[in-house]
Amino acid sequence: MELSHRFRIWAFTILVVFQSVYGFYLPGSYPHKYAVGDELFVKVNSLTSIDTEIPFSYYSLPFCEPPNGIKDSAENLGELLMGDRIENSPYKFKMHTNESEIFMCKSGPLNADQFKLLKKRIDEMYQVNLILDNLPAIRYTQKEGFLLRWTGYPVGIKVKDVYYVFNHLKFKVLVHKYEEPNVARVMGTGDGAEVIPTVAKTDSDVPGWIIVGFEVIPCSFMHNVDAVKNLKIYDKFPTAIKCDPTTVAMSVDEKKPIVFSYEVEFEESDIKWPSRWDAYLKMEGSKVHWFSILNSLMVITFLAGIVLVIFLRTVRRDLTRYEELDKEAQAQMNEELSGWKLVVGDVFRAPDHPALLCIMVGDGVQILGMAVVTILFAALGFMSPASRGTLITGMLFFYMILGIAAGYVAVRLWRTIGCGDKTGWVSVSWKVSCFFPGIAFLILTTLNFLLWGSHSTGAIPFSLFVVLILLWFCISVPLTLIGGYLGAKAPHIEFPVRTNQIPREIPAQKYPSWLLVLGASTLPFGTLFIELFFIMSSIWMGRVYYVFGFLFIVLILLVVVCAEVSLVLTYMHLCVEDWKWWWKSFFASGSVAIYIFLYSVNYLVFDLKSLSGPVSATLYLGYSLFMVIAIMLATGTVGFLSSFWFVHYLFSSVKLD
Repeated sequence: MELSHRFRIWAFTILVVFQSVYGFYLPGSYPHKYAVGDELFVKVNSLTSIDTEIPFSYYSLPFCEPPNGIKDSAENLGELLMGDRIENSPYKFKMHTNESEIFMCKSGPLNADQFKLLKKRIDEMYQVNLILDNLPAIRYTQKEGFLLRWTGYPVGIKVKDVYYVFNHLKFKVLVHKYEEPNVARVMGTGDGAEVIPTVAKTDSDVPGWIIVGFEVIPCSFMHNVDAVKNLKIYDKFPTAIKCDPTTVAMSVDEKKPIVFSYEVEFEESDIKWPSRWDAYLKMEGSKVHWFSILNSLMVITFLAGIVLVIFLRTVRRDLTRYEELDKEAQAQMNEELSGWKLVVGDVFRAPDHPALLCIMVGDGVQILGMAVVTILFAALGFMSPASRGTLITGMLFFYMILGIAAGYVAVRLWRTIGCGDKTGWVSVSWKVSCFFPGIAFLILTTLNFLLWGSHSTGAIPFSLFVVLILLWFCISVPLTLIGGYLGAKAPHIEFPVRTNQIPREIPAQKYPSWLLVLGASTLPFGTLFIELFFIMSSIWMGRVYYVFGFLFIVLILLVVVCAEVSLVLTYMHLCVEDWKWWWKSFFASGSVAIYIFLYSVNYLVFDLKSLSGPVSATLYLGYSLFMVIAIMLATGTVGFLSSFWFVHYLFSSVKLD
């Protein structure tokens, strides 16, 4: 009876969990209900351009300012690091109330500096980014029969050496009738109104609307400056304004003011709240994206399977043959087949610069763990594009927490190489906590000086620098030292064979080792390069990246391929009596970073042709260098740990004379 009661409780709990997706939303993404006539406030983000990749504040140009002054919106750590500066704006609507010919403001006569800056921003194709209810403004254009989607709208346009500014905006707000989540539906009942009695109506039962779309059409309209002398903000224009996006009229001239206006239209839509981001995610080329990823997954899986099968058959054949040789007590062995057995006394000899290897492996474990956990959470929807900055914030959080794993792995590997000696574990832990963060700090500080010099919003504020340093030394470093302490207390891994006092001479190799290492990393690069294009496009072309499920699969596949490639290369080196496999196994998979950096340069030359100025190119190459160092540490760690396990298993699985 008790077992039956427990089963019912568990069944009911599981049913509620599965059905709750109909009634609840992820934290921070619950819909906001507005009644008719409620005020809606539009926010502005930084001005962005794919030509320069340097963001600037919206109010760095002579746009209208809010009547109550400029105020920053609440921003998280990730938004600040990404260069987002979300501020209030004078654009204000009333829910489900259409308005037209709304006067915003008249700027003062443009001085020489304002005139020059406005022309420069138009030349550099800067976009204005507006936000309503956490939705970016989207713009639709037609080109050769195709409907193109863009987030934001350009500051202006240049036509026959004349500059025009888009000073009139036509907004369309898509709304959907608010549907109150039904508790009965969450419980899985068919007719909640009949099963569960309803309570008296409250304010939450008042009919309301939710915003499911935000579109903008920019226009350049020539206003009569004299006609708006006595108008105040939000007053109605005395004359009609015709918004025609195909024509331009408001030219930018020095010592002349600019008049700004807008209109807004509300339209009921069938789009439901959970689907309101579909318009941003369905960018052009999505079919090619999915097809390319699927094709890459199938090809790489096939190649990885072949490598794994061949590799396992070869090793098994060698192990079987050696057992037979030992049984027959044969003194002479075929060197071509048994080369790896001849290095039994040297295979576990300590590598050159063992501390550096331990440090890089520890940091690699930390970076790889951060990537896996972050992408997994993103694939589950906890870090969607609707939650700005959560991806970067999550990466920082998981990186700091995984400092324990980094310290543990590095110190335990250090003790293993030193045959159990604990001496120097504090130094190794400290260096692990400072190696990669120190490189990142050096690169980002250098790039930040360039952004500061450009007065860009992408520059990290000094206060944020202080916060990052405190997070580094007050959280990350102590956790790494704790991990190192645990690694020092854990038993070291004992080698299955003894190391000779005199190292064995390595015979001359037919092919140089570095050539094999570089060639081996082409297979991991083949796993990644298609997905890499879309990631680069998301970062540098302003596109929304959302297929984190596929990215997680690609990451897992990359780990498998890196492990296989490193195993094969290590086995090849042992077969030719090259016992210096430690660093080679690391770079066999870690050298994929070289190909990624070359691909980044190729992307800069051929896909970012319009990138203007040495500052922009330096920023791009600096961030690319930061990315490839992290990838090198993560992939190299996978290759080394898999090779270490393989060598340990191989020499503990055969009978040795």
